[in-house]
Amino acid sequence: MRKTWYDYLWIFSSLYIVLGFFNILFAWLGLLCFLIPLIIAAAGGGKAYCNRYCGRGQLFGLLGGRCGISRAKDMPAFLKSRWFRYGFLAFFLLMFSSMLFSTYLVFSGARSLREVVTLLWTIKLPWHWAYNADIAPWIAQFAFGFYSVMLTSTVIGIVMMLLFKPRSWCVICPMGTMTQLICKAKNRKLLSEIRPRSGNIN
Repeated sequence: MRKTWYDYLWIFSSLYIVLGFFNILFAWLGLLCFLIPLIIAAAGGGKAYCNRYCGRGQLFGLLGGRCGISRAKDMPAFLKSRWFRYGFLAFFLLMFSSMLFSTYLVFSGARSLREVVTLLWTIKLPWHWAYNADIAPWIAQFAFGFYSVMLTSTVIGIVMMLLFKPRSWCVICPMGTMTQLICKAKNRKLLSEIRPRSGNIN
């Protein structure tokens, strides 16, 4: 099949992790991976981002599929279940809110900047070499926190790729779950608008 520009977005995902190692402020670029899927879904594009534009999913597919380092096994059924996906989304949003609160504390002066990256929400890694800019501390604090989220989800995705099928992370990805919820809400709204019209025709 002929390649298109979005088939190479895995390069962006790879560069994101690398650049954040050298300069933590690049972590702000990760907001694109949060906002674009939601905007596409809200605009009626469905899960186009997950199916076509997600560089991380492409990266896992490339490493696990083409490079053949995945066991290519089915995920356990409970990982695919609705309660697990929604529970993971709730946990993710809780951790994201905690990160935002930490940024607010630095912004308000109640806490000093912490130049660490938290892996898997518990392992604190010193990351001071990646921050040397003369900017507001809260901007850097958000970058450290956001990079922690992105690095953690990447590590989980790689582990799942190795153990299961290449794009197993996509099944539980919080962004995928949120876009799915948006699609369901839009479909319900569309059905609610169609039903009264059908009743008027009858």
